[in-house]
Parts: sequence; C-alpha cells; structure tokens
Amino acid sequence: MRQVMRSALFASAVAALLSCLGGASARAVPTHGDSVPPLRPVRLTSPVVVDGSLNDAAWHVPPTLRTFTQAGAFEGQVPRESTWVWLAYDEDALVVAARCWDAHPESMVVRLVRRDTDTAVDYFEILLDPFHDHRSGYYFAISAAGVLYDAIGFNDGWWDDTWDGVWSGRSRRQMVPRDGAGMAGGEGTGWTTELRIPFSQLRYRPGGEQVWGVNPHRFIARHNEDDFYVYTPREESGTMSRWAHLVGLENGHRARAVELAPYVTGKGEYLGHAPGDPFNDGSRHSTGLGADLRTALGNNLTLNATVNPDFGQVEVDPAVVNLSDVESYFEEKRPFFTENSRVFSFGNEGANDYWGFNWPGPTVFYSRRVGRAPQGGLPLVEYADVPVATRILGAAKLTGKLTPSVNFGMMHALTAREEADVFAGGLESRAEVEPLTYYGVVRGLKEFRDRRHGLGTMVTLAQRRFDDRGLESLLNRQSLMAGLDGWHFIDRRQVWVLSGWAGVTRLAGTRERMAAVQNDSRHYLQRPDVSHLGVDSSATSLAGYGARLWLHKQQGSLLFNSAVGVLSPKFDINDMGYLARADVVNAHLGSGWAWNRPNRWRRSAWAIGALYESHDLGGNLIARGLYASVETRLVNNTVVHWNVNPIAVAYDYRRTRGGPLVELPAALQSDVSVTTDRTRRVMWGLGLGGLRRPGADTWNWDVSPSVTWKPVPRLALSVEPTFERVVENAQYVTSMAASGEVPDDFGDRRYVFARMDQKTVGAHIRCNVSFTPNLSLETYLQPLISAGRYADFKELARSRSYDFVHYDETGAPEGLPDPSFNFKSLRGNAVLRWEYRPGSVLYFVWTQQRTDFEPDGELRFGASARRLLDAQADDIFLVKATYYLDL
Repeated sequence: MRQVMRSALFASAVAALLSCLGGASARAVPTHGDSVPPLRPVRLTSPVVVDGSLNDAAWHVPPTLRTFTQAGAFEGQVPRESTWVWLAYDEDALVVAARCWDAHPESMVVRLVRRDTDTAVDYFEILLDPFHDHRSGYYFAISAAGVLYDAIGFNDGWWDDTWDGVWSGRSRRQMVPRDGAGMAGGEGTGWTTELRIPFSQLRYRPGGEQVWGVNPHRFIARHNEDDFYVYTPREESGTMSRWAHLVGLENGHRARAVELAPYVTGKGEYLGHAPGDPFNDGSRHSTGLGADLRTALGNNLTLNATVNPDFGQVEVDPAVVNLSDVESYFEEKRPFFTENSRVFSFGNEGANDYWGFNWPGPTVFYSRRVGRAPQGGLPLVEYADVPVATRILGAAKLTGKLTPSVNFGMMHALTAREEADVFAGGLESRAEVEPLTYYGVVRGLKEFRDRRHGLGTMVTLAQRRFDDRGLESLLNRQSLMAGLDGWHFIDRRQVWVLSGWAGVTRLAGTRERMAAVQNDSRHYLQRPDVSHLGVDSSATSLAGYGARLWLHKQQGSLLFNSAVGVLSPKFDINDMGYLARADVVNAHLGSGWAWNRPNRWRRSAWAIGALYESHDLGGNLIARGLYASVETRLVNNTVVHWNVNPIAVAYDYRRTRGGPLVELPAALQSDVSVTTDRTRRVMWGLGLGGLRRPGADTWNWDVSPSVTWKPVPRLALSVEPTFERVVENAQYVTSMAASGEVPDDFGDRRYVFARMDQKTVGAHIRCNVSFTPNLSLETYLQPLISAGRYADFKELARSRSYDFVHYDETGAPEGLPDPSFNFKSLRGNAVLRWEYRPGSVLYFVWTQQRTDFEPDGELRFGASARRLLDAQADDIFLVKATYYLDL
C-alpha cells in the first residue's frame, strides 16, 4: 500500500499545481444554449409524406435554420456549402427536413451500407437532448443514400450506437442548377432529406411546453467537414452541454404504450459427427418462438424485455490461439444486451478520457456471461450431446432517469438448468452441466450542481441453484459486487476533473470451489515465494476490494492524465464481469500536447508521454516503463500513428502459473500504423509492431496490411491479412512434482519451459452488398493457420531469476508430451437482412466452421490450407422473422 499512498499524494499535489496553470488559459464553459438563438418548430396542420422530396406545404416557408459553422480543423469558419433546416411537429412525432446544397454534386460521397455501419459518407443529423439535462441525448442521422443511423449519448459527449430506434427517413439527390425561389419547393443542386422521429422513441420530462437541447449537424465527406449549429472548440470539452434550446413543443403529444416484436425462427444444423453417435446423425432441425418488448414507464424510463431470445443472426466470434493464462475477451453482439449497454458502464463517468498503462481495468458487467456455454464437466462417456449455449429463459432491462439528475438502470436475467445427453456402457442418461442461474445488475448515478460533481453506485449479483451437487465444486454459489464511483471538477471552468471508483466483491461456495478460485489464473494465491499470499483451504467465501483514481485535464492544448489503482489478491468479478488479473498496484503520470490548428501539411496532431509502474501487494515490481506516442492527420486525411515503449527489468508472477517469480529482462516494444482517407474508393492501411527482449533472446513481430475497395456505391470489399512471428525463449509448458532437490521456495514443484517458435497467418475478409437502405447482404470469412514448435526444454533454476537448467535440446524430456501444434480454422457467415417495415426484420443466416489440428510445429502453408479445405464443415442455417407491433 505504500506505493498507493505515494502515488495518491503525488497526484493531489500535481492537481493543485496544474489547476492553477491550466485553468487560467481555458475559456469558461458556456451557459447551456445561451450562445445562439433558440430554434422553434412549427406545428403541422397537415400530414407530411416522408419521401425526401420536400414537396409538402410545410417546407414552402423560410427555413428554421440556415446558419452553420465549421468544427474540427477549420473551426469557426463559414461552411463550404450551405444547409437549410426546417423543424416541425405533430401530435406523435418531431419532423425534420433539410436541403443540403452542394455546388459539385458529382463529388458527393454516396454509398449504400447496412444501417448504423460506420463509414465516411455525406450525411445530415439532428442531435437532441429531450430530457434537457445537458449530459445525455440522441442522434438521428441519414445519409445522402438514405441509410439511417441512430445512437444514445451520455457523459456530455460519448455515444453508443447499439441503440436502434423505430423511426423513418428518406433522402433524394438533385443534380440540376439551383433556382432562385429561396424556398424548399424548388429544385436545386445537392440532396434533400426528411426525418420523422416518433416521440415514443424519446424520453423527456413531463410538463407543459417542452424545452429540449438541439443541434443540427451536416457532414461533407470529401472535405472531412463537420458543420454544426453549435460546435465545440477543439481545445475545449462538452457536447450536449453546449447545444441550443428547442422551444415551443406543446404538451399533448402521445407516447406509445407498448412496442412488441414477436418472432419465429427455423434452424438447420449439419455438423460433423462420429459413427454410431446416437445423438447426432449429421443433421438437426428446430423451430422457436420468442418476443422482444419495449415500453415507456412514464416519460423517463424504458423497459426492455425478451422471452426465449435467439441470437443466431449475429456475426461469429473470430478464432484465436491463446497460449496465455488470460481468458480471451469477445465483444457483445447480441441486440438485447448491446442496446443501452452504456448505462451499465462503471468507473469512467465524468472525465472525457481515461488513460491506463499496464492496468488490468475490470469490466464490472460483462454481458457475455449471460447465456454462456455450459461450464460443467462430464463423466467418462462414449458419446455426449452438450448444449452450445445456456438458454436464457427471460431477461428484462429498465433504463432511464428517476429524476432530472438521477440516471438509473437495472437488468435481470434467468438462465435455464442445462443437461447433456450422454451414452456409456450401452445406456443413455442425462448429466447436469449448468445450474439454474440468476443474473442481476443495478446502476444509479446522481449529478450535482450542473454536473460539476457526480456520485454513482453499482451492484451485481449472480446466484445459482444446484440440483446436481457435483457442480458445487466447479461453480460459485453466489457472486456479489458493490461499488461507488463519481467525479469532482476541481476548478470553476471545469478544466480539471478528479474521478474514480471503489468496490468490494464477495464469492461464496464450497471449500473445494473456493480453493479452486484461490488457485486459478486470476489470483494465484498459492505462489510459494511470497509472504503476502496464501490459500485458505477451509474458506467458504472470499472477499476482495479494488479502487482507481484519475486526474484528468479536459481542455486546452496541454494534455495531462494521471492515475493510481489497486486490486487486492482476492478481488473477483468474473461471474458477472471480466477481470484478467488481481493483486496489483498501478500508477502512471502522463502528459502531452495537441496541435489543433491546421497548417500546410497536417490537419491536427498530438503527442503524449507517460511513466508507469506496477507492483503486487507484496511490493514486488511487476512492470515499469516509459510510453511515448505520436499521431498526425495529414491534409489528405491520412493518419499516421507511432508509439514506443521501453520496458525496464521486472518480475513476472504469472509465467509459472502460480509458481515462483521469474525475472524478465528489459524490452523495447514499438508499433506504427498508417491509414488513408476513408472516403476514397480504395482505402489502405498498414500496421507494424514488435517487441524485442535482448537479455532473454525473445522477440516477436507482426504485420497487418489492409485494403478496402468500394467500386460502386452498393459494394464494399475489405481484406486484412495478418502475419505474426513469436519467438519466446521461456514459454511455459507445465509444472511437475519434484523428483529431486529443488529450491525451498519452489513449493516441491519443477517448472518446465521451452523455446517456442510460433508462426501465424490469417485474414479477415468482408464483402458487403446493400441493395437498398433496408436490404443488405454481409459476409465475413476468417482463415487462420498457426503453428508453434517447442524445443530447448528446461526448468527454472531459482526464483526471481531468468536462469534455467536445460534438458536435452533435441526434444521434450522423457514422459513429457511435445506441446508443438499446428492449428487451422476457417469460419465465417453470411447475413441477409431485410427491414421490410420500420422495426420488422427478416434474417437469412448461414454460418460455417472448419477446424483441423496436427501435433506438428512447422507451418506449411500449402499443405495446411489443403487439410483445412478438406476438413469436415459444420454448417448452420437460420431464418428469423420479426414483426414490429405498436400497441
């Protein structure tokens, strides 16, 4: 804890000094909406046909807004092209129209992509803060091709595009000269658009005349130009807090009570199988029914619920070869969990950036835990049919605001008791592989004094009911986490912010299970050569704590960020969250400079440097280094990034997988990447990286070129091959009971290592075709070949050293299998998505996977590719139809 106290005192002193230096040069945060005139929509007297033509009478009047200002590299300047915006409303919706003039319409970047696909195209959006809390909001965007984008906002400038509202919009391109009518009804050069946003999709305060935040925005892709009604200067912070006022919305518009989306699925599985397998003859067919529900509880809260959800329409996870002791982390892709997921973020609210160097930041709520693959083992059987995922019987989320200053979210899910069909000795039976489990998370966040301060809380709980007592030694009975987080702006100008979190965890289960947790890769409490750890074999519960404190400078060209954090050895959130490792005290001190004004050769640039250090709670140094990074955006929108990381000598307490410390010699790590302009028909990139540890004769490098080709507006093809070489002189192989004399601090074990030479070749290949804004075909393919050859087997000679006792260098020692491998994988899927009416979607999905393994460490590309293509293919075909009902 001495390291924590020293770092905290240092951070406080730096905060006091730099708040004086930085606060004097920064401009004050503007009063909300007062910097520009408010916008007032008109009430519609007749319906508007949303077709993008602007032929309705509502648009044959002077526009509500035609004054925009550039943001970004040329902030404050007049836009190159003019934009007119009309705002109107009726009983049910806000209606927005825009005419985006363009003197060179043939140069507009117009492409058809799937909804919410991030790409650089011409688009218009309306940003709204209906609750008018100056911190949250929505955006509704539409491209010149008519593709819809939407997202929810939080933390005064962060966005989450996993939310999908049910709204409509259309766009039209116009290529004839501009007339002199000065109204929307005349034809012109550029493009026009109309958006209809139902009030049911928004959450706002009850009452009479509404006052919302609003900010229209247009993006001109070929210039990389952002035109806003109200923009945020590049050296300042705050987004929603700067928006203009939208006034004059009269009370009386209705919110829909219930949005229900029932669905039906059909699935065909054609899988590889063993001859005589009674559970798998190579094909399986099934159907399913389910429903998603979304409804407003008052004007402030949204309830999402799902019954028997099916997630087969999402993209497959990429294949990985993981030789470490850290669990692979995969992104959540299931729509129910991704929507509004940011409400459950914890620990990083308040500041607009969070740095971390060698800090294993925990993810308190990792929704991939819900519905995961069954975790129970099986007895010795001849054949088994194990479910690929645990069924989610039902799940519900409630998100929104309890009061104007209190954000709230909670989720509850129940997963089924799962059994595997097993066959042994001529008899069929069933074995439980996953117990009935409840998952719950509650999140609250209170803001004070115009969000200058904030205080939040979060609680997660996983609770299991065991019918098979054999699973009690494999899984925790209960897992609980409770934490507080918040922020405090040190100065009145809100330049410097202090933010952080603190939390406690508690696991409960049998003695066997708690002993297993203490010995697993996140804790390694059995380490024999340290005094601050130890396994309690009689424990039926484990408690731990964690905390992190940041000091961050929000505004100005001078960049600054420092932090200190601690995770106790028994801190554990992995039943509901994700944690790579515990037992760490970490701190960093970083600063830099941002060049926000363009010159003849660049649009912007920044450079940062940081010192970092990590210890375990016994005081052992486990990381120390210097990090430096530079990034530049050139005038042609090419981005060049470079970083270098000299790493000092330290100790590795994970390399022996719970054994003694191993000294790690100094290293140098560096990466460089180049990415060209995303708006071009051909975009390419190149990434190079590597690490060299001369004192350990260890090195690795990787190269990742990429190219994206968009020959026509409807088609995009991208290929990203990857090549990697890893030569690790001390790759962990195993530990064995000591048969002879070993050091006293080895715990009567021998720790065996080998020199590993691993070569990996792979690629990510995508081909996306959009037939209309609502009909698209997306394909993804990932081939991967990775071979690792082990040689020079040896064992660690003494703790806290990099000394080894070498065996015969020709191969593995007697009785030890050769771990050399040659792994091959080919996986991909194709998803045809048709939104045949707003909110109603039809999916056709094909997923295929092939794998092959050989105990051969040599990578022979041609032979491996042929074996992979000849391998048994597992094919899954899925049809899913969803129908949106407005009840």
